[in-house]
Order: sequence, then structure tokens, then C-alpha cells
Amino acid sequence: MRHDVRIPLPDGSALAATVALPEGTPPASGWPGAVVVHEIYGVAPDMLEVVDLFAEHGYAAVLPDLYSHGTRIGCLARAMQQLVTGKPGRPTADIDATRQWLADRDDVDGGRLGVIGFCMGGGFALAYAASTPPGVRAASVNYGAVPGARDELQAVCPVVGSYGGRDQGFRSHGTRLQEHMRALGIEHDVEIYPAAGHSFMTDGHHPLAKLALFPLRHGLVRPAADDAWQRTFAFFDEHVADHR
Repeated sequence: MRHDVRIPLPDGSALAATVALPEGTPPASGWPGAVVVHEIYGVAPDMLEVVDLFAEHGYAAVLPDLYSHGTRIGCLARAMQQLVTGKPGRPTADIDATRQWLADRDDVDGGRLGVIGFCMGGGFALAYAASTPPGVRAASVNYGAVPGARDELQAVCPVVGSYGGRDQGFRSHGTRLQEHMRALGIEHDVEIYPAAGHSFMTDGHHPLAKLALFPLRHGLVRPAADDAWQRTFAFFDEHVADHR
């Protein structure tokens, strides 16, 4: 069941978020959890569907609205600054506050968490996972930015990633992620789908983006999406949900 929540922040403000929980009684140890980091479009319907999908697979999932405090333009500017500079900023702090809120729930096992992000959120999820947050066992990076400096990822947890071969903006980041993970000896499953472009894993209905971002070949590609989701949940079930 999905519902809206407010996550308190250290400065006294609060972050709007949406949480979805599996049906039934939580196990004695608590459900495993997932923090979902949205695309540049914000908390759109397809991102809400992602938290539902995680709940259906037995995870307590929470989607923070990174644009929910201050003006949307201001929040977007801060997000873009972090994305461009690669330095932790307000988005990282918001993701960490969300992780802490999820870990503190009585029905969640704070030692079995994962983080997943898409587009802008994919880059944030990867950078956040590399900061060794407590309890985060795996990161899913989907058509997100990857730092050029390999050592920035040396502490990252196991990573599963999906990219589109027709995505001229981020295809090279998928290749870079593969190379970084191999060189660092970090367990990973990174796939580049030749027939897919950007944002291929969710049905975002962003017609203007498809026109304005033509080089990215923007849009849902169902066969690639189905395979990417199967790989993502298999990876999370092994690294996050497992009690080891």
C-alpha cells in the first residue's frame, strides 16, 4: 500500500516522500528496504510505479521528492550543481535522511537496504552508494552519470546497472561503469541494451523530452525493460534481501 509521508531533516524542515509497503505482516527481522531516487522530471507517475513494484517484490520502498523544499527551480539547480561537480550536496543529504528514516522503521531491517536511481537519480544513487552509507548493500544505476575518476567508486557496494545502446548521452557511462567495476574488483551486473535509449525502463509519457532530447532516443522499450527489471530484482534479492 502506497502513502505519503514527511521525512524530518536536520535543519528543521521536512522532505515530502512516498512509501509503499509489502502486503501482510512484516517478518520478525523486518522487510528489506529500498530508496528510490527519481529522474530529473521529479515524482512522476512512473517513479511512483517503481515503489509499488518494489513493494510487490517484498521490499519497503520510499521515494523522496528532492524538489519538495524550496522552489522547484532552486532544488533543480542544486541537483544539477551536484551532478556536474560530483561533490556531495543537498540531494545527497536528502537521500541519506531518507535512508535513515527507512532504517529506523520498526517494520524494516536497517541492515538490508538498497538504493536505486534513474537518469539524474542514477548518478546520485551511485555517488551515494560510494559513500558507504550504513546498511546499503547494493545500488541499481540506470542510465545515470558515472564519474571519470575510478577511485571515486572504490568503496561502492555491489552494483547492478542498465543503459541503452541508442542513448548517445549516457551509453558511454554504461561502458565506463563496467570498466570501473571490473578494475576495482567490485561485484556487478551492468548491461547495455542495443535497442534501447534513455529512460527505457519506465513508461514516463514525456512527449516533449522525446523531441527535445532526440539524441537520447528517449522512451520505454518493453523487452529491454523486462530484462533489466528481472536482473535488478535478482541482484537485490541476492545482495539486499538475503540474510547473510
